[in-house]
Amino acid sequence: MRIRPISPDLLVDELTSRLADAAIRAAGEPARLRVAVDGAPAAGADGLAAALVDPLRARGRPVLHIRATDFLRPASLRFELGRTNPDSFYESWVDEAGLRREVLDPAGPGGTGRLLPSLWDADADRASRARYVDLPPGGVVLVSGALLLGGGLPFDVTVHLELTPAALRRRTEPDQEWALPAFDRYAEEVVPASFADVVVRADDPRRPALVEPDGND
Repeated sequence: MRIRPISPDLLVDELTSRLADAAIRAAGEPARLRVAVDGAPAAGADGLAAALVDPLRARGRPVLHIRATDFLRPASLRFELGRTNPDSFYESWVDEAGLRREVLDPAGPGGTGRLLPSLWDADADRASRARYVDLPPGGVVLVSGALLLGGGLPFDVTVHLELTPAALRRRTEPDQEWALPAFDRYAEEVVPASFADVVVRADDPRRPALVEPDGND
């Protein structure tokens, strides 16, 4: 593998081109593209996904950005083992069934394209009451958040923002350090960098780098 340093702006440009040109078709017609932008909060997955929205729209691709934090399970389930239990965070905070049902399946081949932007308001601990939106064929749904890969969610393109253990610890907010064992477990058990379509080294947000196959691989 080789590591290619890239500026944040050029990273957005290259990802935009890749996603805008992705040839996904179902029954001969343009289909919607389901993209995961995966990374710990310290890696900035939500920010990268948000930065892709306008450039993709400028390329003529309708876009919907979904944050995994808007698809959390109710507090009674998330905090059953406490508010800072890393195993619970790893295994059961995100409502993967809801994310599949309300976003990924409708955006997939043969889906209706009728997507729910958010399911749960975690601050109020109630349903978000969001309205469904229609994503036309040829559109892109960007799902950003942590621990998205390895669980069988049906994404067409996966982007993983990778942090070294030292950078993860350095950049994680003190009140979130309790979750570090969950990210260690994710790196060891899932190894997302080994199979994601795009891997970005994000140790320094000002100097990201793309991890690419070596020409001899």
